[in-house]
Amino acid sequence: MRNLIAIALVVLLIGCAKPVPTEKASYVGEWNGTAMALLITQDGSVAYRRLEGGVNKSIDGPLKGFEGDNFVVGIGPISTTFIVSSPPHQEGDVWKMTVDGVVLTRKNAEHGESAHRAENSTDA
Repeated sequence: MRNLIAIALVVLLIGCAKPVPTEKASYVGEWNGTAMALLITQDGSVAYRRLEGGVNKSIDGPLKGFEGDNFVVGIGPISTTFIVSSPPHQEGDVWKMTVDGVVLTRKNAEHGESAHRAENSTDA
């Protein structure tokens, strides 16, 4: 019975996720900073870990959407808004963004370059 409930919850979570829109493709990837890790997948799954004040915080959930540069993760009325004060941008060969006051660096710079090209391409 427990396995059935767990499977149902996973299906529900996956079904609630919204894929990352093309104009926000640069957000996709594995990001790391001081005492913080963030994973955003193209299909809209988000995994967040942070150690703050001796307390571990974690969120695993579907992407609900974007509000400007910020993004919202959660299900129904239960959600968390991540404040992005500096959206993804390239500094030399490194991609960075600032989320909830923490400067994050994308682990896979190659992905960022392709995401950047996707954001700046125009279809005629």
